[in-house]
Amino acid sequence: MSKPAAPLMKAAFWMMGAIASFTLMAISGRAIQQELDSFELMFWRSLIGFGVVLGIVLVLRRGAIWAEIRPSSPSLHLTRNLFHFAGQNLWFYGIMVIPLAQLVALEFTMPIWVALLAPLILGEVFTLRRLAVALLGFSGIIIVAQPGAQALSGGHLAGILCAIGFAMNVLLTKRIMRSDSVLCVLFWMTALQTLFGFVLAHWGGFGWPSAAIWPWVIVVGLTGLSAHFALSSALALAPASSVAPMEFLRLPVIALVGVWLYAEPLDPFVFLGSAVILLANWINLRPSRALPAA
Repeated sequence: MSKPAAPLMKAAFWMMGAIASFTLMAISGRAIQQELDSFELMFWRSLIGFGVVLGIVLVLRRGAIWAEIRPSSPSLHLTRNLFHFAGQNLWFYGIMVIPLAQLVALEFTMPIWVALLAPLILGEVFTLRRLAVALLGFSGIIIVAQPGAQALSGGHLAGILCAIGFAMNVLLTKRIMRSDSVLCVLFWMTALQTLFGFVLAHWGGFGWPSAAIWPWVIVVGLTGLSAHFALSSALALAPASSVAPMEFLRLPVIALVGVWLYAEPLDPFVFLGSAVILLANWINLRPSRALPAA
C-alpha cells in the first residue's frame, strides 16, 4: 500500500466510526424522546459528556488543569455553545417528526451555510462561486423538501435551522481553535450545555429517565462525543475534500435504518436532492484556481 493511501484508509476507518455514532445517536434520540423532551435529552447527554471530558482532563493534565481549560474568550465560547445547543435540539426534534433520511439530507447543507456565513464571521471574501454553491445547494433543499408535492412541517424547518446552527458552530470553533485547545473546547461545550439543558428542562417540567431508557441515555451521551472525535480524527488524517464525501455515506445508512426500524419509505427525491447538495459541497471544497499574475 502506498504511503499516501494509508492515511486515507485510516480516515475512512474513523469515518465509519463517525457514521455509526451518528446513526446510534439518532436511534437512541428517538427512543429517549418517547419519554423526555429534547431539553431533558440534551441535559443528560451533556452531563455524561462532561463527566467523560472532566475525567480526561484530570488524568492527562493533573498539574495545570485551569491552564488547559481556561478560555481565551469566554463570550466566544458562550456564543458558540448557544448555536450548537440550538442546532442539536432542532436535530433531535427533527428526528421525531420527519423521516431520518430527509433530516440528514437537510443537515448536509451545513457546509453551504459555512461558505455563506464565513465572510461575516471570519472575514473571508464573498465570491460569485460561493453564491453559485449556495443557489445549487438551495435547489437541492427544494428537491428534498418537495414543497407543493407534500406538506412541509416544522421538521423541515428544523433540519434547515439545525444546519445553520451547526455551521455557526463550525465557524466559531475555528476562531476559538486559534488560541484554545480541543480539551478546552470540549470542556466548555459539555459544561455550558449541561447548564442550558438543566435550566430549560426544569422550565418545562423536569422528568427522570425510566429504567427502560437509561441505556439509550448512556448511548446518546457517549456517541455525542465519539461522533465528533471520530470526525475530527478523520479530518486530521485526510483533507476535507476527501473526508466530506465519506460522510455522505451516512444518508443511505440512515435511510436503510429508517426503513428497517420505522418503516419509513425510500424516497428517490431525497437521494436526488442529496446528490445536488453533495455536488454543491464538492464544488465548494475544490481549491479555487489562482488568478494569473498581471
